[in-house]
Amino acid sequence: TLDVIDSDSRPRHLLGIGHIDDIVDMVKMGVDTFNCVTPTRDARVGKLYIKNGILDVMLTKYKADLSPIDPMCGCYTCKTFTRSYLHHLFKQRELLAYRLATIHNLFFMEEYFKKIREKNETGKL
Repeated sequence: TLDVIDSDSRPRHLLGIGHIDDIVDMVKMGVDTFNCVTPTRDARVGKLYIKNGILDVMLTKYKADLSPIDPMCGCYTCKTFTRSYLHHLFKQRELLAYRLATIHNLFFMEEYFKKIREKNETGKL
């Protein structure tokens, strides 16, 4: 006989939802795992995730900005490179730009999900 598994015990996977604003709502609805290209797609066009939104490193105002993308971020990109250097790499279409931006956005998402898990475990989500 085939055992029937209670649907509440199964993981709920969601494809295509990856915007920061949507994730918490989906977790509250019971989604356990996500799969979306948004963080890497945004990185490829210079949109970098920071605590207060998205930093578009392609903007001219970052041409001479010697601060990290996010001073509070512990990723390799933020610890090693400045906004102006990333701006330069993107303007020159250097392949390194896409890699560094992707490293940052994926690190940001991992940290974001850690915080969601912590809040969910304590009932403060």
